Amino acid sequence: MEHRTVRDALAGITFLAVANFVAITTEVLPVGLLPQLADGLGVPESTAGLLVSVYAFVVAACAVPLTLLTRRLARKPLLLTTVVVYAVANVLAAVAPTFGVVVAARTLGGLGHALFFSVSIAYAARLVSPLYTGRAVTLVTTGGTFGFVLGVPLSTSLGAAVGWRWSFAVLAGVCALTALLVARLLPPVGVEQVAPGGSPHRGRSRLGIVVGTNTLLFVGQYTVYTFVSLLLLATGLTEAAVGPALLVFGALGIVGLWAAARYLDRRPRALTLATVGVMVLALVVLGLALPQRLPVLVAAAVWLAAFGAVPAAFQTLALRARGASADVAGAFVNATSNLGIGLGAAVGAVVVAGPGLPALAWTGAAAMAAAGVVVLVARRAFPRDPAR
Repeated sequence: MEHRTVRDALAGITFLAVANFVAITTEVLPVGLLPQLADGLGVPESTAGLLVSVYAFVVAACAVPLTLLTRRLARKPLLLTTVVVYAVANVLAAVAPTFGVVVAARTLGGLGHALFFSVSIAYAARLVSPLYTGRAVTLVTTGGTFGFVLGVPLSTSLGAAVGWRWSFAVLAGVCALTALLVARLLPPVGVEQVAPGGSPHRGRSRLGIVVGTNTLLFVGQYTVYTFVSLLLLATGLTEAAVGPALLVFGALGIVGLWAAARYLDRRPRALTLATVGVMVLALVVLGLALPQRLPVLVAAAVWLAAFGAVPAAFQTLALRARGASADVAGAFVNATSNLGIGLGAAVGAVVVAGPGLPALAWTGAAAMAAAGVVVLVARRAFPRDPAR
């Protein structure tokens, strides 16, 4: 791969980005379909929200073990297997006769997701020479951002128009097409050599702080985001308008991604603190403003725009902690992100069933504020100078 640029590897990077798109869309698809899922399966909306929790807890439990167990297997067949698993899981969800079968389908999808990201990110890095690794990884992960920007809103709109089962069925078709493209056109890469020896204690401590803070942020995010459709409906927005609203919010996440690309290599600490502070403030305003439509929409837009910087920031911070190899550090970020998603969805379900929607936003803000305190205190894990 010496001297291989992003342009040289653009086809492979594009297919990996598409795979990231279907991965993220599969993970968060139920978020925009909660009312339809609840009605169609005969369960409360708070229970339907647990479909996000089940998926996320499977990823959290399995990401690191599966990454370690499969690190000597050929990369392309392994990546292809994970995409096929997404397709099968979405087909099962589309035809599921009961809520229990949908849970089983989500569990299967979670197993594929547990392995997908550590494989795909390392794959992207190996398609190019080391000089271009950062650019290649950024382009691949942009596919996941577009899962939020386009995948979920379009699937939500489709579900509102013709039923939630069609959203899963269409996504299954997209996954199958992606698997075909990966099988035929993605160039193979070699198996990454496992680095000998252990990590320094200080590096492991920094990594632990980073991924622990990542967990808190995702708890706060998904306490609220899992039930964002309910928040929008509470303002008087119609079900048909929820999909377009999520499309706009997802697009605003690109603002956060741009901020991460611009400042993460120069001012990582300032970027992280600013991102967390903006999200906390926006969620507090959202909770106070309910059910007034305009301030809720503005607050939600600001909150989700800021969150766009979080995944890239914490992936980079975890790598810079030097507490584990790149694939294992990535697996820890994947695991803790999904632990946070699962816990957040579960906490949100309790809050929705109890105190109600305004408390949902405040609970999410509290978890994010706790993460902000850790960033303030742990200067070694969140350094001002990225070279430290």
